[in-house]
Amino acid sequence: MEGGKMNIIVAADANWAIGNKGELLVSIPADHRMFRQETIEKVIVYGRKTLETFPMKHVLDGRENIILSTRADYFVSGAKIAHSIDELMKMLEKYDSDEVYVIGGAKVYSEMLPYVDVCHVTKIDQEFEADAFFPNLDRDPEWEITARSEEMSYFDTTYHFVKYERKNKTDASMSVCKKE
Repeated sequence: MEGGKMNIIVAADANWAIGNKGELLVSIPADHRMFRQETIEKVIVYGRKTLETFPMKHVLDGRENIILSTRADYFVSGAKIAHSIDELMKMLEKYDSDEVYVIGGAKVYSEMLPYVDVCHVTKIDQEFEADAFFPNLDRDPEWEITARSEEMSYFDTTYHFVKYERKNKTDASMSVCKKE
């Protein structure tokens, strides 16, 4: 496999906002279906605060869950815990990078973005009150849109599924995970 194709999957509004007060901005059933379809039987990487937003605070079934937390004594049944980016990268070496999805939250997204080459963004054509943001890929010359769905809507919310890919694969992203 050619180096690093690790993924991020995120839903962001028109201002690249992703959350408010520990909650998603909006719940769109088709976005949840796409998320499940993309991540089922894959490795998902996320932070402790993201886990706390899941139903009953349980890890997601049908996936290898890796939680990034600096808390030394942190334990979650059904998940592996990484206490640093370096430890996480060592854990990820045994997986094909295209099977790895970073799923949040804002701090984990910003820490992992340098290691990622593909971002699957549910781009919501609306602005919400928010306190958590994803980096604006439209303003970042390293990223380009390589796929965009037709406009979809859920009640009064319109959105697109947009795929961004890094133009020039970085050394960091190419050396992360197992190569075939």
